[in-house]
Amino acid sequence: MANDNISAVVRDGVLQSSTASSISLSSETKTSNSSLDKDAFLQLLVAQMKYQDPLEPTDNTEYVAQLATFSELEEMQNLSSTMSFQRASGLVGQEVVCKVTNASTGATEYVQGIVDYVVYEGSKAYLSIDESLYNVDDVYQVMDAEYSAAYNLAQKFISALTNFPKVDDITLEYEDSVKTMQETYNAMNSYQRSFLNQDVVDKLAAYVKKIEELKSQA
Repeated sequence: MANDNISAVVRDGVLQSSTASSISLSSETKTSNSSLDKDAFLQLLVAQMKYQDPLEPTDNTEYVAQLATFSELEEMQNLSSTMSFQRASGLVGQEVVCKVTNASTGATEYVQGIVDYVVYEGSKAYLSIDESLYNVDDVYQVMDAEYSAAYNLAQKFISALTNFPKVDDITLEYEDSVKTMQETYNAMNSYQRSFLNQDVVDKLAAYVKKIEELKSQA
């Protein structure tokens, strides 16, 4: 049986040794619901044998059946752990959304970010996102790379445009900045442009027009 105190870290597909204490699993990990594992099952079986009625002992056939059930449970859990590890390793470098429960308020929260590496703790796998660990079972959505890139580009574009003064207050000092914004927009494909609403496009056009007017008056 594996030692539950041993963990491993995978970075860019390379296995690295680590310990739970160095990762601070106990304080940072968002845990899933607990379930009856093989250790608990074995403890129940031992307790049953220990406290059985000596005058009416449990039939050996029943013990054999319970041990067979234990073996099946162990195999299923090992298979589940293997699949969980493979899934977690495949998420390194991808952007995901984790659905977790706030320990203080009990509210459901969504955490989005890039998976930096994976920590294996016992039979469980945890994803490191922004220096916090999340159970791989808490992954709610894996972001499509093209969607994520287009979304982030749109957010940066809108943020840059928001930092400009009002159209009527724009000066030729912003000529290069407006030109860069226009070139960025022209370089976008139709999918990337779909993340910008019409108000943003119209505002950019207004800045371009205003700069042209100022240049003609200079």
